[in-house]
Amino acid sequence: VQLQASGGGLVQPGGSLRLSCAASGFTSNNYVIAWFRQAPGKEREGVSCISGSDGTTYYSNSVKGRFTISKDNAKITAYLQMNSLKPEDTAVYYCAADNVVAIQCFEMVLYDYWGQGTQVTVSS
Repeated sequence: VQLQASGGGLVQPGGSLRLSCAASGFTSNNYVIAWFRQAPGKEREGVSCISGSDGTTYYSNSVKGRFTISKDNAKITAYLQMNSLKPEDTAVYYCAADNVVAIQCFEMVLYDYWGQGTQVTVSS
């Protein structure tokens, strides 16, 4: 299984970015894809996740209403649309995937598969 994250960059406050996480090697759609982020000097935290089986989505309180996660099963790719970005959203964003229970999708230890990080910088 391989995950390829992309789409990070530099954006001004209030701007938008869309991250992509392309997955390969899964034999079914019954897996969760999650986005985590890690800001300098802080612990990695869960941002959002989506269930492969029924499309249920979860968001952290800090991004709820601003970020939207989606998944294209045909392309086996998940997206994180990030709107109304704030400087505190600045972090390295990682995608992860595995057969986990969706309600536990922010538990990092449950994931064996991780993509490389993509840097998101929100600054004027």
